[in-house]
Parts: sequence; structure tokens; C-alpha cells
Amino acid sequence: QVQLVESGGGLVQAGGSLRLSCVASGRTFDHYTMGWFRQAPGEEREFVAAFKWSAGSTFYADSVKGRFTISRDNAKNTVYLQVNSVKPEDTAVYYCAAAPGYYTGSYYYKKEVYDTWGQGTQVTVSS
Repeated sequence: QVQLVESGGGLVQAGGSLRLSCVASGRTFDHYTMGWFRQAPGEEREFVAAFKWSAGSTFYADSVKGRFTISRDNAKNTVYLQVNSVKPEDTAVYYCAAAPGYYTGSYYYKKEVYDTWGQGTQVTVSS
């Protein structure tokens, strides 16, 4: 019922910035928690950031706090991840995902609760 498409990835020099976009078709984000995850070669997919609309709350992995910002534009059905001060270890495929809005507690970092995923966009940081 909802499809997510990421864009905005690419090659960036260490210290630079990118803005990743995730456009949803079919529905708005009003009743969802939106998350960003990333996966590097040979690594597990890990939590990066999430935005819980119902609480107006954002959450970040310790590794990206102060550098990454998640936001959304409801009118455009789009969620963004602003990626600043990138480091080589930020190199990964970045995925956006949506979780049903009825979850409670600290669920946002668990990839298992997200039931809709985009195809991913590659971010490569040169060093």
C-alpha cells in the first residue's frame, strides 16, 4: 500500500554533506514512524535515525548524533536525512523504512518492526 523510493546518494569527500530523500507513494506518513538504516558490505543493517510523528520525537544512533538530521515534509510525502560532516565509516547503502504507528516504547531502533522498505541509495565517502 505504501512504496518508498530513496534518492540523493553519491560520492562525497570526507567532511562534506548530502541530503537523502525518501518519497512515499500511496499514503502519507501521518500514522507511521519513519526510520533510516544503513548497511555496509559485510556488516549488519544498523539503525541510523527515526522520526515518530505522533510524539514529534526524533532519535539517533550515537555514531551520527550531531551530524545527521531526520526531517519530513508531509505535503510532499517525503522524509529526509541530512548527512553532514561525513566520515569514511559512513559509507553504506542507506535505506528508509516505515513502521506502523501503533507501536509503543523504544521500538524505533529495531529493524524488525519496520514493514516497508525502500530499495536503498549508496553513499560513498572518499578518504
